[in-house]
Amino acid sequence: MIDHAAPTDLDCVYSSRVRLARNLVGFKFVNRSTPEELADVVHRVQATRFGGPFEAGTRWVNVQATAPVDRLLLFERNLISRPFVESQHPRCVAISGDESTSVMVNEEDHLRLQMLARGSALRGLVDQMVALDQSLERGLEYAFHPRFGYLTACPTNVGTGARLSVMLHLPALRLLEELDKVQRAAKDMHLAVRGFHGEGTEALGDFFQVSNQTTLGRTENDLAEEFAGAIVPQFVAYERAARRALCDRDPASVDDRVFRALGILRSCRLLAHDEAIKFLSRVRLGVTLGRIADVSIDLVDRLLLEVQPAHLSRATGCELGNGRDDRGPRADLVRSALR
Repeated sequence: MIDHAAPTDLDCVYSSRVRLARNLVGFKFVNRSTPEELADVVHRVQATRFGGPFEAGTRWVNVQATAPVDRLLLFERNLISRPFVESQHPRCVAISGDESTSVMVNEEDHLRLQMLARGSALRGLVDQMVALDQSLERGLEYAFHPRFGYLTACPTNVGTGARLSVMLHLPALRLLEELDKVQRAAKDMHLAVRGFHGEGTEALGDFFQVSNQTTLGRTENDLAEEFAGAIVPQFVAYERAARRALCDRDPASVDDRVFRALGILRSCRLLAHDEAIKFLSRVRLGVTLGRIADVSIDLVDRLLLEVQPAHLSRATGCELGNGRDDRGPRADLVRSALR
C-alpha cells in the first residue's frame, strides 16, 4: 500500500481505496459462465497490456492453484476479497510491484480493479485509477450501455462501477458511545459502513470502512470530490471532537486505557487476534494523542497487518487451522516489536 498521505490524516484515516467493476463484451457474467468460459476471460485479460502502477512490474497469482494460507494472506493485505478467496472457479489476480494496485479477474465481475493508499488520498487514487482503466480499455472491450453506463453483475454497481472508501479509526466515538453520529451521517449521505475488511466483516479495533452506495449518474471525480470535501472531513471532525472531550473530561482514564493496552502487549504470553487488534487500536489512539512517545504510528499500523492469522503463519511457521493455537506466536511477535 503506497503512502500518499500527509501525517495529519493518519490519526483518523487509516487508508483509502478506489475500486472499479468492469465486464467484457461477449461473455456472460461470472455467475452464469462455465469454467471454460471463465478460463477464456483469464487468458484475454492476461494477454492485455497493463499501464499505470503495473509498468514497474506485474505479479500474476493463479488463485485457484494457490495454497489456502497464501490466498488468505492476499485477503489480509486487501489485495483480494473474501469471496475471491473461497470461490472454486478459474480466477487470478494481477498485483503491482508496490502492492498498491490489484486487478481481480473473475470475482463477481470479470474485472475488479482496486487501488489502496495510506491516509486520505482519494483524489490521487482516482486519477491513477482512471489512467489504469483507460490503458486496459485499449485492449479490452467493456460492456457499456449509453444510458446506464458500465454494466455489472450487481445492479448497485451499474453506472461508473466505482466504489470509493476510507478506513476510519474512531476509538473516541466508541468510548463516548457516539457511534450513532457515524451511522446517522452515513445514512444521510447514502453511505455504507462496514467492518475491518469491508463487506460482510466485523468492525475490529474501532476501524470502520465507509463507502459510497450510489454509482449511477456519478463520475469517479464527483465521488472523490464529495469524499474529500465533505464526507471525510465530517467524520474526522466528529472523532477529533470526541478525543478532545475525552482528554478534557478525564485525562487519567485516557492514559490508563492506552498505557494498560501497551503494557499488556509488552508483557503478554498469549494473544488472540481480536485482542491484538483491540489493544493496538488503543495504543494507536495514545500515539496520535501524544500520550505514548516511544511507539510510532508506522509500527502500530505494521503490527495491525502482521498479527493477522496468515501473516503470522508466514512469519512464524505457525500452521493455520487444525486446532493449532496461534496465541503464543502472536504474543511473541508483538512483544518483540514493542520492546
